Amino acid sequence: MPSKHQLTDATLSRIIEMAWEDRTPFEAIEKEYGLSQDGVIKLMRSELKPASFRLWRKRTAGRTTKHLKLRSPDINRGYCPTQYKQR
Repeated sequence: MPSKHQLTDATLSRIIEMAWEDRTPFEAIEKEYGLSQDGVIKLMRSELKPASFRLWRKRTAGRTTKHLKLRSPDINRGYCPTQYKQR
């Protein structure tokens, strides 16, 4: 697991962005950056304001799309099909 000091600002920002996204599972963050769910939680706790952290935890707790094992097999993508399209 990389320490917070080893992460660049851009990497740190991307991990936080992925953690906030509803459809990005913790396993994807672990595969890409080597941070387990507990590591992501610790990182979010240290980087977010206390109220923002509580809001994020409330939002992710029990969310089936944040865990591959709880996810419906019908969901095979990490984002909405229109999310990255130019409008």
